Amino acid sequence: MRIHINTGINTMNEIIYQELMKIARKKTVTYYSDIAPLAGLNMDLPEDRVRIGQLLDDINHDEHTNGRPLISAVVVHKGALRPGEGFFKMAKDWGIFKGNDSDTFYIQELRKVHDYWSTH
Repeated sequence: MRIHINTGINTMNEIIYQELMKIARKKTVTYYSDIAPLAGLNMDLPEDRVRIGQLLDDINHDEHTNGRPLISAVVVHKGALRPGEGFFKMAKDWGIFKGNDSDTFYIQELRKVHDYWSTH
């Protein structure tokens, strides 16, 4: 089932967004290195690592604006099994993450994403 949510995001983000929805519906996570190629990015290149963060921030901005949880919570680093620091900075900048316990915030946000997308 493919649903289209009026996101206003560009085509490249839409491809990534569709993949993130699939992952969230399965209540699992994926790695930056698995998502990046969908946008033609290589995580071995520093500029591409920055670009994937920007793409995910754009998607999250749309999610937050539309009252949905931060879907990029499903994208994690292989070693740490959590999002990069940019995820937490963005959440703080937008007033979503107000505390100092990033682990608890992450677990709660991931749960919200899984719960939301498992029913949508």
